[in-house]
Amino acid sequence: MAPRIFWIGDSTVQYNNISTWPQCGMGQALDLYLAPGIMVCNHARNGRSTKSFREEGLWAPVEAALRPGDLLLIQFGHNDEKSEDPARYAAPEQYAANLLAYAREAKAKGALPVLITPLVRRHFEGDRLTPTHGAHPDAVRQLAAREALPLIDLTAASAQLVQQLGEPASRELYMIFAPGLYPNYPEGKTDNTHLRNPGAVAFAGLVAKGLQTLGGPYADVLLGTPEPDKYDGKGYEK
Repeated sequence: MAPRIFWIGDSTVQYNNISTWPQCGMGQALDLYLAPGIMVCNHARNGRSTKSFREEGLWAPVEAALRPGDLLLIQFGHNDEKSEDPARYAAPEQYAANLLAYAREAKAKGALPVLITPLVRRHFEGDRLTPTHGAHPDAVRQLAAREALPLIDLTAASAQLVQQLGEPASRELYMIFAPGLYPNYPEGKTDNTHLRNPGAVAFAGLVAKGLQTLGGPYADVLLGTPEPDKYDGKGYEK
């Protein structure tokens, strides 16, 4: 039986339908990089943190469904940072503890958890991309090292890609567009967190590249070697 990929996370991962088009999450683009027969079970939900995802009962069906050999991709952070919202906020040490709980419970089911640092926000000061996630990415990195858990450092990889594209070209990846282009957003949008299809494809490619680097059962789910670094803001080089 082929392994399945379960993904828990927030709006940067969530599957979107036509009602929010052109918004897309990474989770709905990952299958472009996967071998035939590999199913993505995307349980990510808009606005959730490591804390609220469990407290709202969203984790329980995922845990119940996991089978030995399944992969569990875990990417939170955007909402854990929101100290003004006690329902979602998790300070870095609590955030790491919450991530560890998900990983341990997945391993108890025989699944293979993968920690993923949060996707970079597009926040330029001049021509320089500046970090916005505070200590949360480091909390994931330290947890992975301490507990010997697989890690994909999407914060670093996505920041490198966005910086490489630069301020104007990187707008193509995010929900940034003029009025009149999309019926769902007649007044246009300037959103440096959420993704359009090119961003979902590019950043899912970075996740796929991370799985390739991890090797073994993590790479076995892939179609081939992903090359997201070939993205130039308009399309992929042939």
